Amino acid sequence: MTEPQVWTLIGVFAAAMFGTMTLMSTMFLRTMQNGFDGVRTEFRTEFDSVRTEFRNEFASVRTEFRNEFASVRAESGSEFANVRTEIRAIHDRIDHLDRDVSAIYRHIFGIDRG
Repeated sequence: MTEPQVWTLIGVFAAAMFGTMTLMSTMFLRTMQNGFDGVRTEFRTEFDSVRTEFRNEFASVRTEFRNEFASVRAESGSEFANVRTEIRAIHDRIDHLDRDVSAIYRHIFGIDRG
């Protein structure tokens, strides 16, 4: 162990081992980083597609609700118009009934004979 060549070989071997460990750890870290970047890209792509699908579905549901509410509003408007027409008809009948009762009253009590 006193020979300089042995110490040189030990130093060269240690440097080679240290270099190999550095190279392997660097390659491992790059491989892991590339793997994480790939997973990150896949997740972003999937989340973007899910986000797009949700937006499309919500837009579809929103459109369906708007159409349904519009049809309900139209039906309600027409039904209220029918009810108004019926109420006006009843109001006209009551006015005619009032006129007829007044005529009967005037006839019975002789008010219209003057």
